[in-house]
Amino acid sequence: MTETDTATETEYETVDGETMGKGEAGHDVAALQRRLAEFAAARDWQPFHTPKNLAAALSVEASELLEIFQWLTPEQAERVMDEPESAHRVADEVADVLAYLLQFCEVLGVDPLVALAAKIDRNEVRFPVRRRDGGGVGGGADGVETGDRHSSE
Repeated sequence: MTETDTATETEYETVDGETMGKGEAGHDVAALQRRLAEFAAARDWQPFHTPKNLAAALSVEASELLEIFQWLTPEQAERVMDEPESAHRVADEVADVLAYLLQFCEVLGVDPLVALAAKIDRNEVRFPVRRRDGGGVGGGADGVETGDRHSSE
């Protein structure tokens, strides 16, 4: 992908010459999984796309994403997308992480959207909203959270 900087947003040019901005890919998960499977099949990579190998590759790519932020201050990290070069690096690593995650899910037959929705449902039960006396979310009147948010209740 080549990057084109505009005054309003960062755009990326796809291999087929289409330009897309943030969040404008217009693809669904299944279509992306098919493209990834076709890409791997055309190169005879399927024998290497085992759950273990894909999980390892996913971990490596997530580490490469983390590496971008490793020595940044919190303030610098908040502004990382303001610079075209770092924005491009972040977008590339996010794409790599997502690509390996989608391939991992495909190999194991996991629907990532169903899995995510189910996990959010479980977390909503596991971590109920607790209101402060002032009406905010988070804990008791003194701001200390009531209950252990890490418990398995």
